[in-house]
Amino acid sequence: MAQNFRIALIGGGNMGGALAAGWLRTKRGTVAADELVVIDPAPGDVVQDLADKSGVTLLPELTADAAAALDLIVFAVKPQMFEQVSATIADLLPDNAGVISIMAGVTINRMVMALGERPMVRAMPNTAAAVGAGVTVCVANDAGEALEKTVTRLLKVAGTVEWVGDERMIGAVTAVSGSGPAYVFLLAEALAGAAFAEGLPRDLADKLARETIIGAGALLAKSGKTPQELRRAVTSPGGTTQAAVDVLMGAGGGLPELVRQAVAAAERRSRQMGQEPGKR
Repeated sequence: MAQNFRIALIGGGNMGGALAAGWLRTKRGTVAADELVVIDPAPGDVVQDLADKSGVTLLPELTADAAAALDLIVFAVKPQMFEQVSATIADLLPDNAGVISIMAGVTINRMVMALGERPMVRAMPNTAAAVGAGVTVCVANDAGEALEKTVTRLLKVAGTVEWVGDERMIGAVTAVSGSGPAYVFLLAEALAGAAFAEGLPRDLADKLARETIIGAGALLAKSGKTPQELRRAVTSPGGTTQAAVDVLMGAGGGLPELVRQAVAAAERRSRQMGQEPGKR
């Protein structure tokens, strides 16, 4: 990345804060503190701490002086806030400044309508970005292809970065990896609840559910085997696991069918969110 590559992070909440903290904590410094300005009238604790201790500029709104030197704008606000926020900054942005969006459902076309033709990348991270273990999938418009290396470098602080060539895939990405952590958390919640119902103390039930999911994830990451292979390896015919899996795979398609329906519902909602205001 060139020196004096100035970035404005629009939104200093959980995800914005995770990105900013990641940029500043890397060994070589993906972004220097004096190259980053965060725009948020009510930032989260992480961003406020970065401003207090690292010298990151924090502003309640983007000023003409701050905008003049920008090379890249990263939108990390809630999707429903995009039109309102973009209207206040569109006329301030340099013509060649690129845009990265991590807003669910906001299409590149909507961003072009609001901010004009410019290099744009739409990215879908997930909540594990907060601990550097997330996965982000990106798509660029034609002008944004030159930004790909820079975007990959910036988003790698949050975990794995993948690229697709068709923006229509981002809805499915949102439904699987973007919303996916909530599905896993729900499983942990349900597993702990079932353990408690079987008579285990609440603290132990919670711990067993948490550590089981953490351990299973680590095994999946390191074993080199597919989920199907691992499931079959731990499921002895006629054993306790088989009895449980029979229930989970039961009538009506069981858990796999429920997950399919859940992902389909999230993908539909992503497309609805991507429609232009007034057409949803």
